[in-house]
Amino acid sequence: MKKTLVILIALLTCGHVSAQNGVRGLLKKLGTKLDSMAVKGVDRRYIDAPEKPWQIIVRGNMNQSTVSMNTEGVIDGLSYSAKPHLETRPSRYVGLWAGYRGYGVGYTINVGGDKGSYFTAGATGGSYGINLRIHSFEEDSPDFNLNSDLVPEENKDDWGEVHLSDPIKVRTVIADAYYLFNGKRFSYSAAYDQSLIQKRSAGSLMAGAMYYYGRIDYAAPTNADLIYLMQGLGRIKLWQGSIGVGYAYNWVPVRGLLVNAMVMPMLTVVNRLKAYGYSTNVEELMEDPKFWDPETTDDEWDKWFYGNLRIAPMGDMSFNSGITVNFDARLSVTYNFGRYFVNAYGQFNNMRYTHDSSHGHLNDWFVNASIGVRL
Repeated sequence: MKKTLVILIALLTCGHVSAQNGVRGLLKKLGTKLDSMAVKGVDRRYIDAPEKPWQIIVRGNMNQSTVSMNTEGVIDGLSYSAKPHLETRPSRYVGLWAGYRGYGVGYTINVGGDKGSYFTAGATGGSYGINLRIHSFEEDSPDFNLNSDLVPEENKDDWGEVHLSDPIKVRTVIADAYYLFNGKRFSYSAAYDQSLIQKRSAGSLMAGAMYYYGRIDYAAPTNADLIYLMQGLGRIKLWQGSIGVGYAYNWVPVRGLLVNAMVMPMLTVVNRLKAYGYSTNVEELMEDPKFWDPETTDDEWDKWFYGNLRIAPMGDMSFNSGITVNFDARLSVTYNFGRYFVNAYGQFNNMRYTHDSSHGHLNDWFVNASIGVRL
């Protein structure tokens, strides 16, 4: 029995060591493959790979999102246009990004401004790149512009910043991919994840594709008045697929310093909108004498009105909007010194939708400042 136990323990130990060696061997082969891919076909006079393959980056992020919607209609024979304009306060995030030869993930959390978070992932090679960015946030004090004969001139100033009991919830997902026609001498990753180093100035024509998903949701009973003015629209989902051709340039004025600029106009060939409709009891409340009672205080009126608001789903409809033109623009500055590097870069995206008398757009910009080390 003792001999049997000793043999079993020995076999298990050998199996464990063998499994560990197998995993290590696989990771070593993968690392070697990525190391080779990073410099395959590049002109080493222009692009070089750092000796240490890992990048650990501490990031600070500032961003702002703007959602603008516009709808026109007629109520009781009076025309109106509602222009909800949701503009978040500039928000600040901090987080980490970790990667190996340009393949990595990052996560940042909010420390001021909107209540949200960012998740990013990227994979960059010599002539290609894939990036994913997910931003989720809430806003309860959007700017709201309203032009309507329903509102007396002296009261129009009240329709500025609206405070919502239930915030508008927004989520955006942006995935983009690109191909460089001059990947031999131009490195995109040198400017945006620092997995390579650009030694001399060079530019490249680039082709790109972008997938965009946006969700705007304010379907809550206390937002019934907003839904009413938006002709029953309480939730929107937007899918877009775009292709484009642009140009990027890496300028190396002195050793270690890199300035990158990229602009890509994009043609949106897939532009699908799904609208969710809701009925409200706003008109019913407007017929109540208490709605117009001058003796009711503001606090009493708010408690009565918002406490009695109701909404009910009416279904959803999908629409295909026409082809539109969007664009993607980026700017980056990087300085390398030894194993360390600092970087700042910004990006601006513009997405639009339209259907009948309703249209809108979402602008999204952010600026990252980071410091990293190669390991």
